[in-house]
Amino acid sequence: MQESQPKPSRRGFFFGAAATGAAAAAVAALPGITGVPVQEASLEDAKPAPEKGGGYSLSEHVKRYYKTTRI
Repeated sequence: MQESQPKPSRRGFFFGAAATGAAAAAVAALPGITGVPVQEASLEDAKPAPEKGGGYSLSEHVKRYYKTTRI
């Protein structure tokens, strides 16, 4: 048994063309948008590496992640 595929319609074509035009307009507008300045991390703020290897530490961002996983 073969399933017949619907013929492409003009309505679908124009809908796709409109969506493409809207996407192009949005991309063209993006370079004018200014973002929030990002604070760069410095090496002075970093903790020293552990002497015996490893490297896992329970930092604030890890604690926030654990809070989001609670049920």
